[in-house]
Amino acid sequence: MYALFEEAGKFLTGRVLSEAEASLQAELDSGKRVKVKAANLLLKFDKPAPQALMAEARAQADAIELDLAWEFASDDEFGFADLARVYFSDDATLAQQVGALLRLQEAPHYFRRAGRGRFRKAPAEQVQQALAAIEKKRLLQLQIDQWALELAEGRCPAPIRDQLYRILFKPDKNGAEYKAVVEAARATHTAPLALLQRAGAIDSPYQFHWRRFLFEHFPKGTGFAALQAPAITDELPVAAVRAYSIDDSMTTEIDDALSVQGLGTDEVTVGVHIAAPGLAIVPGSAIDQVARTRLSTVYMPGHKLTMLPDEVVQAYTLQEGRDCPAVSLYARFDAQSLELRGAETRLERVPIAANLRHDKLDTAITEAWLLDAEPAPLPGLPEAVRPAELAFLYRLARDLKARREVVRGKPETFTRPDYTFRLVDSPETPLGDEPAGRERVEIGVRQRGAPLDLIVAEAMILANSHWGQWLSACGVPGIYRSQASLAPGIKVRMGTKALPHAGIGVPAYAWSTSPLRRYVDLVNQWQIIACARHGRTAALAAPFKPKDAALFSVISAFDAAYTAYNGFQAGMERFWTLMYLQQNGIAELDAQVIKEGLVRADSLPLVLSVLGAQGLPRGAHVRVKLGAIDLVALDVAGTVTEQLDPPGAAPADEAAEADDEEAAAGPIAIAVDLAAPATAEDAPGP
Repeated sequence: MYALFEEAGKFLTGRVLSEAEASLQAELDSGKRVKVKAANLLLKFDKPAPQALMAEARAQADAIELDLAWEFASDDEFGFADLARVYFSDDATLAQQVGALLRLQEAPHYFRRAGRGRFRKAPAEQVQQALAAIEKKRLLQLQIDQWALELAEGRCPAPIRDQLYRILFKPDKNGAEYKAVVEAARATHTAPLALLQRAGAIDSPYQFHWRRFLFEHFPKGTGFAALQAPAITDELPVAAVRAYSIDDSMTTEIDDALSVQGLGTDEVTVGVHIAAPGLAIVPGSAIDQVARTRLSTVYMPGHKLTMLPDEVVQAYTLQEGRDCPAVSLYARFDAQSLELRGAETRLERVPIAANLRHDKLDTAITEAWLLDAEPAPLPGLPEAVRPAELAFLYRLARDLKARREVVRGKPETFTRPDYTFRLVDSPETPLGDEPAGRERVEIGVRQRGAPLDLIVAEAMILANSHWGQWLSACGVPGIYRSQASLAPGIKVRMGTKALPHAGIGVPAYAWSTSPLRRYVDLVNQWQIIACARHGRTAALAAPFKPKDAALFSVISAFDAAYTAYNGFQAGMERFWTLMYLQQNGIAELDAQVIKEGLVRADSLPLVLSVLGAQGLPRGAHVRVKLGAIDLVALDVAGTVTEQLDPPGAAPADEAAEADDEEAAAGPIAIAVDLAAPATAEDAPGP
């Protein structure tokens, strides 16, 4: 005696070993014994053998025409044997009955289940809708197959080209375009990115990276709506100073300037003057919404996307020759000991005497020149900028840095240079608002901690630290950056509490000196303005209150955007570095081992993975032969051909820097999953 029963949606057969009132025990063909509830039992039979029965039933099921079966079936609930007797004959065989069961089970668009072996006809309207959906899926699968074939043959269909970035980075995995890429990649055993490159979907590596960034972060484009910068209506006093900014020649958003008063007396006052868009732009305004959306200026070689429209920037930037609204910090120092005697914040208009450009002055304004007792006049230095003032600012900057290093616990070291990128115009690749990716690139070297850099950096740290502490003292919340310690793995965090920043060596640190370029600085400036106007009662008037959810929202959004923007900038700098290698035919370079299998080039901003560095200590100098360059994956590999250190030489100290753990860029992480099903059957019906 054999039994046909249903188990977990499957039809099984087995030899009956024993039978009780509510169940039976059966042995499957595999030898496994199972307990079958009586409710799951569909048939008992003596012959034929189960395998023969199921084979013949399968053939009978395939011969059943569903449209005809639906017409013949009762309008009421019926069993599979009932349909077999109607469809085949009153004396339907066992195989025909089981065939009817299989056919009913696999056609839910015609017949709905009403119980074990029981069914009911689907309404005619629903049958037609289901058939239309099946046909639609069939045609869609044909389209997917056609697109996959074209990709495999090295041609990119237009719909896939149009959806390139969505397919790779934010795919609709039920989309036909995505499924075609997956199907072609599987069929050709090719990585999806390489497949699309070969098919011509990526016509320019530079445009690929640029458009990918825009797709992810500027899906509505990079332009601004027409906005007018509101005027500052405050009656601000004009400061009795001559201030000057120090930036590079490409800077248009001039946020900060410095001034010096009291040279030759026992007390010198240093002014840190910050552009004050916060005096005119108010939270919730149209311009604020733009800044709140972008959160920061995006930088890359040869181009940038500003946080604010240029006409707004120009209204508040610290342009030379103008009396510019500013939030000014005046710090008073003992002229000899450089001890800080006091500080105050003012809202005022500051005469900007000059916009200095450090890339034009670095070679002239050297440490030796600044430490001279009477620095000689320099060609190109505006008359409004007195050499003695720069000399004092440099002396002060060195002292401020030394004091921070005492708190920090160890000195700040600048053993590696900063690199500058310049894209050179040519008749073949004219420079416009946006690079084409074919320009010739020049990479320059600028030593970290250059005198002008140090002057600006220490002045900004002074202002950011003082204002952070001041906000806390006034009970006004701000956005802070803090670091608990310099221990490995302890990262800088953003929050609303004034906590120490161990990496900088200050008791509190609130970004406040770049309100034209960073949204958190603009937020903090609103809070600082409230403190300047209202003092100890500022908490009542400040736009953001303690525990304000809006501040936490800004922190979360800014942190994500700033990380993404910095990652994009690093990626584009790597792109142009690889272009530099190609343009100059560089096949070998000297490098330093930073960990096994990873080296940093000595003269270029490039970290790459290498073979042949096993067993070499951190800091060892090697010569590397470069391999093929992939501008889409931003990848280049190398092979160590020679160790350059003399025998017994100690590794360089530079390898001990914490930030040496950065990874080489490798294949781009894409969202195409070749392991998941990719047929049209996965798509939902209408």
